Amino acid sequence: MSFNKLGLSDPLLRAVANKGYRSPSPIQEKAIPVILQGRDVLASAQTGTGKTAGFTLPILQLLSKHPRQKRRPVRALVLTPTRELAAQILDNAESYSKYLDIHSTVIFGGVNQNPQVNALRRGVDFLIATPGRLLDLNNQRLLSLSQVEILVLDEADRMLDMGFIHDIKKVLRLVPEKRQNLLFSATFSSDIKKLANGFLHNPVMVEATPENTTVEKIIQKAYRVDQKKKTDMVIDMIAEGRWQQVLVFTRTKHGANRLAEKMNKADVSAAAIHGNKSQGARTKALAGFKKGDIRVLVATDIAARGLDIPLLPHVINFELPNIPEDYVHRIGRTGRAGASGEAISLVGVDEVEYLRDIEKLIEQPIPTEVMEGFEPTDKPTGVKPASKQGNHRRPKSRLGGASGGNKKHWRRRPKR
Repeated sequence: MSFNKLGLSDPLLRAVANKGYRSPSPIQEKAIPVILQGRDVLASAQTGTGKTAGFTLPILQLLSKHPRQKRRPVRALVLTPTRELAAQILDNAESYSKYLDIHSTVIFGGVNQNPQVNALRRGVDFLIATPGRLLDLNNQRLLSLSQVEILVLDEADRMLDMGFIHDIKKVLRLVPEKRQNLLFSATFSSDIKKLANGFLHNPVMVEATPENTTVEKIIQKAYRVDQKKKTDMVIDMIAEGRWQQVLVFTRTKHGANRLAEKMNKADVSAAAIHGNKSQGARTKALAGFKKGDIRVLVATDIAARGLDIPLLPHVINFELPNIPEDYVHRIGRTGRAGASGEAISLVGVDEVEYLRDIEKLIEQPIPTEVMEGFEPTDKPTGVKPASKQGNHRRPKSRLGGASGGNKKHWRRRPKR
């Protein structure tokens, strides 16, 4: 199917063609016509499926149908969990509205509010926001949501994980009762379904892929290794493999800082990205990573949510997440747009249960190997690794033993 069969206007089709897109992704093909009909939508779509354009394109068309008002009140509002994702959505909105008289802007915390306030005063049709800064500016009477026609909750599952449920409820009380609602989530947990039931009206269910599945083109493997050997091992992998663009996940902010520091000392350029970093530092790190000035981006789950990194070849789980669904989100950042990718997990003795839970979720075993020079010797401590910051759920306890497999031979680098 081509984009011109989805009911999009000529200005939008021209903008899509300018970006080089020929055919819509499955989520775009399913969601765009329904949104254009004015229906509420409950969509299951993971990062990398093209979901942002799936709601941005039809929203722009709906906004362009009506003559703009003199002061340009906010008529479409997208709530999103992170600053990086908000900025990415704005990029989409500005690119696709190139031939339309639509003004878009983004507001989020961690930066001076004055430029954002000035943009709002000039008039904004399409607003992308993180909940905290949105409510802050509303409390200061610097914006009004009284004329919002379309409300989008993007990555709603992550917003709930980050504790935004109360902020979301506050926003719902600020927008008109009569409006179109769109909810996008990677998973449909009971909390998401409860949220959807509370504000969606007779929604159309849209699914891009079966729930909790991984990208088929991703090569997945795991290495059993002692926790204290992980740093040397991951540096060896990247240096010996001459990998140039690697996203590494740690469980904590401190762990991300420590690993990035050790990589830089080993002449593997790296930067950490997490919630304690300033917006300027995060933007600089991501830009350097995309340009190739930085080989490794070390990130926590929340900071990496929504990062738009095309054709990322390698993802490494330095530590396994204690929530199996987070593994799916992590590795879904590689293998996009039909490209192949590799996801590697380093599994300590106390993380074996996490690996088993992940295999159960994705309904397939992950090949597990031992690398020469990094053979595990640790004994189970009976103490699971610390929970990921801000999330205290635990997987169900199950017994899990060591997994064997073929040994991978790497030249051992001097111990650091």
